[in-house]
Order: sequence, then C-alpha cells, then structure tokens
Amino acid sequence: MKTNLNETNSVHRKFENLISKTMKIIVLIFLVYFSNSAISGKSKALACVPDRFSNKPEQAVQLQQDEPLSQDYEVWINGVKAKVYIARVQDAPWEKEKTKLDFGGNYSFTSFDISGPVEVKIHSSKKTLDKTVFRPDNAKVKKLNKTSNEITFTIDNPIKLSIEPDGKNAPLLLFANSVEEFVPDKNDKNVIYFGPGIHKPDSALVRVRDNQTLYLAEGAILKAGVIVSGNNARILGRGIICGNDFVWGKGARNLILVRGNNVTVKDVILRGGATWSMPLRNCHDIVIDNIKILGGRAQNDDGINPCNAQDVLIKNCFIRTDDDCLALKGMQNDNKNVERITVENTILWCDRARIFLLGHESRAVYMRDLTFRNIDIIHFSMTAFLLEPGEEMKLENALFENFRINGEGQKELIRLKPTINQYMKTKVPGHISNITFKNMKVTGSDGKYSIQLTGADEKHMVSGVNLLGLSILGEKVKTGSKYLQVDNFVEKISIK
Repeated sequence: MKTNLNETNSVHRKFENLISKTMKIIVLIFLVYFSNSAISGKSKALACVPDRFSNKPEQAVQLQQDEPLSQDYEVWINGVKAKVYIARVQDAPWEKEKTKLDFGGNYSFTSFDISGPVEVKIHSSKKTLDKTVFRPDNAKVKKLNKTSNEITFTIDNPIKLSIEPDGKNAPLLLFANSVEEFVPDKNDKNVIYFGPGIHKPDSALVRVRDNQTLYLAEGAILKAGVIVSGNNARILGRGIICGNDFVWGKGARNLILVRGNNVTVKDVILRGGATWSMPLRNCHDIVIDNIKILGGRAQNDDGINPCNAQDVLIKNCFIRTDDDCLALKGMQNDNKNVERITVENTILWCDRARIFLLGHESRAVYMRDLTFRNIDIIHFSMTAFLLEPGEEMKLENALFENFRINGEGQKELIRLKPTINQYMKTKVPGHISNITFKNMKVTGSDGKYSIQLTGADEKHMVSGVNLLGLSILGEKVKTGSKYLQVDNFVEKISIK
C-alpha cells in the first residue's frame, strides 16, 4: 500500500506537539508541587493549610487529615474565624496513669497579628466558660464578657494569654503578635522558605548556614529539627516547628539547635519537643524574640538552654515545658563561660521541673552577669529558682527583678546551694555570690514557699544575697520570716 508523505508528516507534527504540551504540563506540575520546598533538603507539602482565618471547608478537611484542629475551642478575630491548633501533653511513656502526675491534658493555641484594637470571641460547646481565668493576672483586656459557652473581649496591643476555664485542664493559649515586617524573597539563594503546608524534610533535619534565613510562613508546619551552624543567620516567620513525630530516647532532635554566632530566632512556634527544645551551644550574640515553646509532651523537653553561651537576649517569649523552662549550663571548662544572659518580658509555665535551673551539669569557670526581669510565672511545680553550682564553678552577679508568681501551694520557691550531684565529673561544690531578688510577688494558694540559703563549707559559700521587696501571699519577707531558711556557710545577707 502506498503511504501519503504529507499525511505522515502531519501525524508526526501532531505527535510532536502533543509531546511538547505534555512535557510542559509535567514541568508545570513539578514546579507547583515543589514550590514550597526548601533549598536545604527535599520537602513535600502533605496537607494544604488555608490562608489566615480561612473558612473554606475543603481546606479545613485537608488540614485535619494530618493536623487535627482543636475540638475544645473556636476563636474569631474581628469576626473572622482563626485556626486553633492542639499541643499534646504526656505522650507515652509519660502518661498520667504511670507517672501519677496530671498536667491537665492536651491544650489548644491560636496565633494572629494585630495592628490596633481587635475583638476576640471564644466559643466552646465542651467547656463552661463563665468562670474562666486569664493569666497572667495583670493581662490587659477590655470589655470582657463571659457566658457559659462564650467569651468576648478586646485587646489593643500584642499580648500572650493563657485562658483557663478549668485551671491547667485544657486551656486555650492566645498569642497576638505585632504585624510582621519581614517579607521574604523566595528567589534569594540565602532564604530557605517553607510555605503553608506540612513539610517533612529528609532525615527530619534542616541546616541553616552562614548568612542564611530560614523562613516559615504562616500555616507552615515543619516536622523536623533545625541546626543553625552558621553565623549571621536567622529563623523567622509565623509557622510551627513541630516535634510530635520524634520519640523520646530514640534519636529525637532538638527543635532548634544554635551553634552559630550573631543569630536571631523570632516569632516562630516550637511544639512538642522530645528532648531539649532550644539549646544554644558555644555561641555568642544571640537574640530570641517572641518565641512560643509549647511542650509537656515528653520529659527532658527543656525550653531554652544557653550552654557555654555569651551575650544572649531572650525576650517577649512564652514557654511551657515538662522539664526546666530555662536551664543555664557551663558544660565545658575550656574558657567558654556562661555570661551576659538576659531574659525579659516573658511568661513561663513548668509542669514538672524548675522554672530556672542554674548550675547543673556545669564545669565552666564562671556563670555570671545574668539578668532576669519583668517575668510572669503562671504555673510551676518544683523549686522555681534553683541555683546549685558544682565543680568549683563560680555563679555570681545574677539579678531576678519584677516577678509575678502564681503560687499553687508549692513547698519551695528559691534554693541557693553549692552542691554535689550525679551530673558532676569532679565531685566538689561550686560557689554562689552577689545574687539579688528584687520586687517579687507571690499570690495564690497557701503553701510553704521556702527560701533556702545553704552553703557547702568554708570554701564553698553563699555570699552577698539581697532580698529586696519580696512579698509572699501579702506578707513581706523580712529577717526571721517563716519563709526564710538560712543555714551554715552563708554571709552578707541584705533583706529589705
């Protein structure tokens, strides 16, 4: 049979056009699919997270497939519905039935930006809201109205609130942020960008190197740990770094590990750590601003741990943990001290351990020049301020000023005691000197709230302690106060 050449060429052209169009479609799909991937490691968006305050039901269903929202609360900001997430507590093997500790169950949180007054409405079909308590106690809300299933109020400025219908049992955390100023350039080679969606990078790890910015857009949930090994680096954005998939004792990563210098971490939410949430190791010139750490899922989930770090500023943060909220450690003795650490304008909640732990696992020469001011402790368990240096470390020049503490009957508030414990390599105590507690007020339930000052021996003293303007349950702490216990090897105490 004779073949028509023109027809053959026509078929070839049509086939080539079809192939060309098909390839273009494949490339387009590829680009869209990976548009939210970071330049550091592959990442896949597994769920579509809606834009801020979106009410689109199809997007909400996609979100709940891998990121269930709170069933306890609904929140509206100026009439627009907000996303309310869940933070887990007491995952296995730390269930309350085994530990005999009850942290109140999973809790809810929401976060949004404000540039002026906004009205907040909270609805619950599962909780009675008319006796809800707002913490901190000095929270500035206006036009507050409470009914059995609804709360409304207005706020004028950025604020962090723990909204508690039933104490520590399943509260709602509300974070109102100032408007974000940074606009990331996704085409910048030094920007690691995660857009809205759930991201699971290879090896559950993102590395941030010199001069890089890791940016998590609102609605981004990064299920990985982040290591900042570079200098002049930043972590920014409204997204969540989530450790819910990590298992305690089985290679769990820090949510953020900082090893570089001149590093800023700002605005992001850290949820569900299974080991220390944010250690700062052997670094200097670090700023931690408006970070929300939402822990309690596993023991050993310390909040922020400056370890042999210098010139650290931690401000405007909210930290809830099972383990210590803030633990300062001088884990090495190679001339890298813990120095010039400031924590201010921050809200702290610890379910099981200490609010401040200074001196354990420490063998640096000095831990000194420390400032903690304008801080609210809304819930705590063990000793809130535990200063226990060992291995000859000198813990000195620390100021704790302007604290508001919600007491819930705790036995001990403050302990200053050079000590020997199981974490030490050299079994000798340390030294404590020039420590000031100023303008500190404890309110709430009756309790012992002991202030214990105890030296170890003549060479390992507690010296130069100032207790200025301390009030416990309305009683000013004075010499001879029932709250004050001064033992041997203590000198130069001033109480006013």
